[in-house]
Amino acid sequence: MQSSRDLQNMLRSIDHKSYPAYKSLRGSYRFDGYQLNIDHVQGDPFAAPSHVSVFVAAERAALPDYAMKDELTRGACADYLTRQFGAQVGRFSFQAKGSGKSGLISVTHCGQEVLSRTACEVAEKGITARFSVGFPANGRTINARELEKILFEYLPVCVEKSFYYKNLDGSRLKAAVELSEDQAFIRQQLKAKGLAAFVADHAVLPRESGISSKPMKNSKEFISPDSLRVTMDLPHHGTITGMGIPEGITLIVGGGYHGKSTLLNALELGVYNHIAGDGREYVITDETALKLRSEDGRFIKDVDISMFINDLPNGKDTHRFSTEDASGSTSQAAGIVEGMEAGSRLFLLDEDTSATNFMVRDAFMQSVVSPDKEPITPFLSRAGELYEKAGISTILVAGSSGAFFHIADTVIQMDNYRPVNITEKAKKLCEKFPLSAEKPSAFVLPESHRIMTIDGNGAVKRRDYRTGKVRTGEPERLKVKVQGKDGFALGRQNVDLRYIEQLIDSEQTAALGLLLKYAVEHLVDGKKTLPEIANYLWEQLQKKGLSFFAEGSYIPGGYAIPRKQEIYSCLNRYRRE
Repeated sequence: MQSSRDLQNMLRSIDHKSYPAYKSLRGSYRFDGYQLNIDHVQGDPFAAPSHVSVFVAAERAALPDYAMKDELTRGACADYLTRQFGAQVGRFSFQAKGSGKSGLISVTHCGQEVLSRTACEVAEKGITARFSVGFPANGRTINARELEKILFEYLPVCVEKSFYYKNLDGSRLKAAVELSEDQAFIRQQLKAKGLAAFVADHAVLPRESGISSKPMKNSKEFISPDSLRVTMDLPHHGTITGMGIPEGITLIVGGGYHGKSTLLNALELGVYNHIAGDGREYVITDETALKLRSEDGRFIKDVDISMFINDLPNGKDTHRFSTEDASGSTSQAAGIVEGMEAGSRLFLLDEDTSATNFMVRDAFMQSVVSPDKEPITPFLSRAGELYEKAGISTILVAGSSGAFFHIADTVIQMDNYRPVNITEKAKKLCEKFPLSAEKPSAFVLPESHRIMTIDGNGAVKRRDYRTGKVRTGEPERLKVKVQGKDGFALGRQNVDLRYIEQLIDSEQTAALGLLLKYAVEHLVDGKKTLPEIANYLWEQLQKKGLSFFAEGSYIPGGYAIPRKQEIYSCLNRYRRE
């Protein structure tokens, strides 16, 4: 490893040379208190910025034991440090001048959720922080003096104030770590108490706006109905009370703009920990919960949707259903079956974003169209069996159909953002308005053995292992181009993730692109099933992190670990040529 003095001499030797001379700086340098790594140098000042990282040894960072004791506390600590580093770096970005991206210093921007990111990793040996720097130039001529300012004046200040415990607000770091332990404790209590979710009293559920995830100011606090209130004694916060949503089928109803969808949105994001002050930091949902909706035009391959759809007029086999252009009902049926395959124990649905003909058939429609002429068994007829026979609970927002009251174990009415338990009232009303029983076919758990295979163009196909031969061939070398939070391109294929509503950060999408690329290039062999591939990716993520899937010797910042459910969703939406 070279010294910081060596780097300074190299900078001065390449000053005013053409921009490619910057590539000679790649390597590691020993600074006072940390190691600087220049991992990748951009091709010109207008290209994506250079990748830089710093490593601060554990003894120098001197983080307290409570922040280092396990993966959970280290993750909370890393999130806190990333936010501190971002605030420090923001003071110096573009202070160094030049063309294009010259002077840019970019650190991951964290939202309200706590995610495991490559931007900062806390390990037993120390802290690794990854970020981007726009190496300065005038035109395409190196301006090394400006880069020297960044690396020798600005960066040391940012590192010292962000990663040395003596310069941090210890009480805030401790509060962040303790909050993560309290949130983990509530998740454990969900299982112990037979709950699907928990919403704390005094939580603030409404958000600032449709494009902001920050809490709305002066909004009404959440208060649990007494009949659903549970008490938990947290390790650090102490006693906390709130609404416990039991396992089974829960219906959320109420007038328009009274908070039904706001509550559901809080629950779907309750699979993540949130930062203090978010208002939803004690809204905790089963970590496997999956938000489902219809997706017209979705690609589906070899999914057994026969528990919902059978006897199609065209004779298509729904035990191994495939389509390039799914309807709302077939897409939602496939989403449920794929969620079961991914191990989800809780489904979240909103009637407004569901396919009406998939969700329910009223008595009048049953009289007009006899069951033997209707291929769809509605979700209404299966939800109870999903819980009783597969252990999968449902939380459903309904605003128009009263049929769902008949299957609900718990009914919550949102009244001006306050929940009211109307279960007993609803049950009595159901007696006055009996539901015309539509007897579904026997409940049979879906069976699939979906294989991912590669064709000669590097595209992925899936089929049942019993269907015969497939074309095989070496895949082309694939590149990932992330298109924000909503999807990415892998080679020539676009992967549309717009309707995966629990993806909350473009860095998770970038990570899914990395994982799918690895799967296509290294795992898909015409033998491994889709679950085998998804589970392998998840296991390696837990053991080795995203660096395991990176090309070359380093992983840059800009990635966040997704859940297993989103890995499955991504694999399921990768179309073939």
